[in-house]
Amino acid sequence: MIEFQISKHLQASGGDMHFNVSLSIKKGQLVTLYGESGAGKTSTLRMLAGLLQPDTGYIKVNETFWYNSKTKQNLKPQSRKIGYVFQDYALFPNMTVVQNLEFALGKSDRGIIDELIFTMELDALRNRKPETLSGGQKQRVALARALVQKPEILLLDEPLSALDIKIRLKLQDYILKVHKLYKLTTILISHDIGEIHKLSDWVFELKYGEIINQGTPADVFVKQNISGKFKFTGEVLNIQKQDVIYIVSVLIHNEVVQIIAQENEVQEINPGDRVMVASKAFNPVIYKVK
Repeated sequence: MIEFQISKHLQASGGDMHFNVSLSIKKGQLVTLYGESGAGKTSTLRMLAGLLQPDTGYIKVNETFWYNSKTKQNLKPQSRKIGYVFQDYALFPNMTVVQNLEFALGKSDRGIIDELIFTMELDALRNRKPETLSGGQKQRVALARALVQKPEILLLDEPLSALDIKIRLKLQDYILKVHKLYKLTTILISHDIGEIHKLSDWVFELKYGEIINQGTPADVFVKQNISGKFKFTGEVLNIQKQDVIYIVSVLIHNEVVQIIAQENEVQEINPGDRVMVASKAFNPVIYKVK
């Protein structure tokens, strides 16, 4: 369980911002922080990780205070059981894949390195340096490196935003895999509505340093009509699998529209069903209309 009740004065892109966030995350959940740039999402992760000190409040994890302004407790970042994956990978360019993992591991049991290399399918890359890797490969290494210390909490700051859709979908599967395998509590920052639906148990929407909405992805993005830029209903004509994605053909009045969907979105959808498709920032999400 993570209990987070923090206030801090921040300098945001739009000027001064008073960050005032209270949230509670159950152990084992995968939650997403969602909102416009400058809303305070990355600041939330940085304060949880101990990289940014709040002004007032507390952070309590499994009944232990990591930060408490009243008692002046402030656990050092290296003492917090956290793995952090950054958007820009932050790998050491002069080290091979396995050396990056060894450096992060320190003097702990080396067996976890071989386990993660197997889990993340990095064996063929273990002796290569970051400059020879693709973006998706670098991100797999960054994810493995974040896990070598066996953290209880995994923080993901838009780790897939720079990747193309096929690689992004594959890496989403890796994130789900390690989240479940290592029984993590995971906090993700993402702007991709489809990604949020695929990965998240719960969503917190931030705006100007405050949580303005929270709930399941369906609650936040459909019932509250946040995806209002593009929304329609129609009839499913065909569902076709292509590599790791699905193409859903939907009849809208007299026009056929093809939607890229993920496996979890099409599991309960069949030809002939009525569906609703909502989109924001060109990320379509499809729902069966009951």
